[in-house]
Amino acid sequence: MSVARNTLVQSSLTLASRVLGMVRDILLVARIGAGPVGDAWATAQQFPNLFRRIFAEGAFASAFVPTYARTLEAEGAEAARAVAQEAMRVLFAATAALTILAQIFMPWVLLLIHGGQADDTVHYNLAVLLTRITMPYLTFMALAALLSGVLNSSERFILSAGVPTLLNLCLIPAAFVSPDPVTTAKAASIAYFIAGVLQAGALWWGVRRQKVHLSLIGFPRLTPAVKKVMMLALPGTIAASGTQINIIVSQSLASFEVGAKSWLYAADRLYQLPLGLVGVAVGVAILPRLSRAARAMDDTSSRTTMDEGIGLAMALTLPAAASLMIAPVFLIDAFFVRGAFLADDAFQSGSALFHFAWGVPAFVLIKVLAPAYFAREDTKTPMRYALVSVAINTALGAGLFFWMKSLGQQGFIGLAIATSIAAWVNAILLWTTLVRRDWYRPGPRLASGLIRAALATAAMSAVIWLMLDNLAPLQASLYGSKVLAAAVIVLAGGFTYAVAALLTGAVRISDIRRTMRR
Repeated sequence: MSVARNTLVQSSLTLASRVLGMVRDILLVARIGAGPVGDAWATAQQFPNLFRRIFAEGAFASAFVPTYARTLEAEGAEAARAVAQEAMRVLFAATAALTILAQIFMPWVLLLIHGGQADDTVHYNLAVLLTRITMPYLTFMALAALLSGVLNSSERFILSAGVPTLLNLCLIPAAFVSPDPVTTAKAASIAYFIAGVLQAGALWWGVRRQKVHLSLIGFPRLTPAVKKVMMLALPGTIAASGTQINIIVSQSLASFEVGAKSWLYAADRLYQLPLGLVGVAVGVAILPRLSRAARAMDDTSSRTTMDEGIGLAMALTLPAAASLMIAPVFLIDAFFVRGAFLADDAFQSGSALFHFAWGVPAFVLIKVLAPAYFAREDTKTPMRYALVSVAINTALGAGLFFWMKSLGQQGFIGLAIATSIAAWVNAILLWTTLVRRDWYRPGPRLASGLIRAALATAAMSAVIWLMLDNLAPLQASLYGSKVLAAAVIVLAGGFTYAVAALLTGAVRISDIRRTMRR
């Protein structure tokens, strides 16, 4: 199955999950609002979301998949099953221990990311309670990551791409439990726990259907294969979580401005959409092919896979990033302003979204470039670059935050700027090192495709800009609905980009037909 087709499967199911996720966020943000309760809820989500993105979206799988796939190919199904089982037991024991420690020391742990509001005892204690409820999600996502890796190694992507939908299906009902923001936040936190159980259970069932029988019962053993997975996973986890660590640093500083964490959360939900749909999907789809090419020392196949992955990722990411930059406040207003989330909140959140948006291509490139290292079992280089990115984000974010506050402006805007700059530094370092080591040489068709995609994006941007200039009559013709107006603008922009991409040759009908036949 081709990279494009694997990505289509991943992205289609991820799209369904993200659409439900938008519904979830619209409902919960309207109920909880921006303020100390909203900030507490945003803090409680940081832990499970951090580990969901680290484990479920690539880092552990990036270490586990090559080892499992190599064992499966060289030693057979039973040896691969044994590696998976021992790795699962060790992973479960480690994450369960971490969860228990976090439960005990949560009031002190949260000082790192929510210390700015520690003086507000009532709402700080609420953040502690909510995070204690959501923290066990880590253990279930660790299991889900390993089980997804087993399925993805056999190029079975459907179930692993579909299970995140369960989180949204659990959280949406929480928005209707009570009109009280605190009660809603507690219900949503409990829903996180339930969703983790369901997601891990669904993947367990999927793996058993593939005749791979794994058991948690038994003492965890650090076998040589498991040690190798863990040694690869440690730097790989740090590398893949670089973006997430940057977000946590931003959230920690934002805790010194009441409401800022809620504004950043709303912006995060929109700019993470293309990252989840494109970057994660392409990264997951190309890793097994890159691993096989690396084992066979097939440089041509490796380069072709990378060209296809980068070209596809940028063809889908450039228009998304442009749309977010052109209409950040309008999009936040259309999707989130209702209930306790007000128009001024949309302005603040939209300002952050603009600066996150120009970093979106870098966030996606990191997800696509890192597998080229993981496939060669080099997890240390991405780790080093992720740490450089974190250092830049921390220093620059803190500097901009306090400098902007000294000028009487909102400091959290500086955090968004720093996050995007750090992401671009990370992406550039990954790219240049691949080229310097001769692990990747971009083909001429990639450069041509990027130029054509940029031209198509420019055409789309012009249409969106024109429609925004005539927003009042457009919205009036749609019964005053901001959501319908946003949908029309997004669809018109998407249609324009599709036509322009075909006309410029950024996307070819022959490529689409060939992909669908494979």
